[in-house]
Amino acid sequence: MSENKPKDLLHGVTLEAILKELVEEFGWEKMGKIIDIRCFNFDPSIKSSLQFLRRTPWARKKVETLYLDMVRNRIQHGGA
Repeated sequence: MSENKPKDLLHGVTLEAILKELVEEFGWEKMGKIIDIRCFNFDPSIKSSLQFLRRTPWARKKVETLYLDMVRNRIQHGGA
């Protein structure tokens, strides 16, 4: 039985969608503790975070990794 799921869980997912889902899941405060960057800890917003993450590859990688961990955890536990 084969599944038609893409191997890359980031495929087709925008950075904005990733951020919104993470904020919904964790909230800004917890995200700021997990990934200690100013745009999450001081006056956080989607817009300012997107600007920072688009020009800061190391921070974007951390956000993408957190998102992938969240998605894998949901899959593992039968969540949506």
